[in-house]
Amino acid sequence: MRSPSRLLRPLRPLRLLAITCAVTAGAALGAVPAHAAPVYPVALPDAFYSQPPNLADARPGDVLDSRVMPAPPLFLDTDAVQLKFRTTNSEGKPLAAVTTVLSPRGAAPNRPVLSFQHVVNALGLHCAPSQALYTSDPDIVIREAPALHIALQRGWSVALPDHLGPNSSYGAARLGGQITLDGIRAVRNFEPLQAGESPVAAAGYSGGAMATSWAAALAPVYAPDIQLAGSAYGGTPMDLTWMAESLGYDSHPVFGLAMAAALGLEREYPDRMPITEQLNDRGLAVRDQIANGCTNEIIRGGAGLSAGQVAKSLSLADDPETRRVLDENSLVHYTDSVPNAPVYEWHAQTDFLISVPAIEETNRRYCAAGVSVTSAAVPSPDHMSAAVIGLPGALDFLDARFAGKPAPRC
Repeated sequence: MRSPSRLLRPLRPLRLLAITCAVTAGAALGAVPAHAAPVYPVALPDAFYSQPPNLADARPGDVLDSRVMPAPPLFLDTDAVQLKFRTTNSEGKPLAAVTTVLSPRGAAPNRPVLSFQHVVNALGLHCAPSQALYTSDPDIVIREAPALHIALQRGWSVALPDHLGPNSSYGAARLGGQITLDGIRAVRNFEPLQAGESPVAAAGYSGGAMATSWAAALAPVYAPDIQLAGSAYGGTPMDLTWMAESLGYDSHPVFGLAMAAALGLEREYPDRMPITEQLNDRGLAVRDQIANGCTNEIIRGGAGLSAGQVAKSLSLADDPETRRVLDENSLVHYTDSVPNAPVYEWHAQTDFLISVPAIEETNRRYCAAGVSVTSAAVPSPDHMSAAVIGLPGALDFLDARFAGKPAPRC
């Protein structure tokens, strides 16, 4: 495994272009230069998801709209409500996002609240948790539902934010953290939920772990009014450059995810990362095929490809702005603040999709700063099975924090 310190060395031109085709992304609401022409997702035919006027007049976490929902198909004896709330994008501009809150029927006031960031590998808005909960989405059925049921059976409420934002900005890690924190604020602000004094925690795996880990790190500076009881995240992509080199440089079975992340990055930073103008005809065809896709469509659309096969130019290779965008979304590089609550981190013993050295470096830095970090290498041979294996331990860790038990030292 390569060390995160490797980022200080010069990158070969094609590798840096691969980075632009394999890093994570966010939602941008500013003006878009004509030459960049990013492709945004098809809007949902539901006014609840619209961006209301005068967003700047609201505070982060203010509830802009709400609606009671039927219980999702997998969750009997559960109350559900969706909240639209004000949050902030990566450039500090206001936007609206949505969270879905599940509660046990007859839940006690001020019960624990878990913000659970679902694994969302998508460019389409219909793939977001608020939509997927009401479908047969396999990620929720296989990997997410058991953990959510455990939480609900313990009497907790579970909030599932659409943490990719209103442009389905796949992988914009910092954006996801901000949406997560403002979603927690919204839950507390919404009086019918009776959660104004609830202890809160955050959890997620893989893409959901990106949002969770960034929420934990940003909480002291972005949301000092929120004191998390703890956070638990697993399989966390903390080094986007490492991932880009691993997924984007050579032909790869899941290059579609890399391509999707590059397009999402362009959505978040259209002035700084004009990906579309770098694509050749084949790249444009792949873009059009996956621009509104969920995981399976994205993987099929880019299977076996590489950055060199979809790009017509290497002009981004020497652009320092590319590097800055990557660093801004790589937790291993974020040093402005550290979590102010205990952390549980887990990963597979063997995982070729993420940089374990980046996780270890971040854990060491947190421990040196006085953060309580529990790290677990679960007995799993691959990235996704580790989610199922590691989640029970993560939930037990958070249960102990909700109970007020002291967290173990590093």
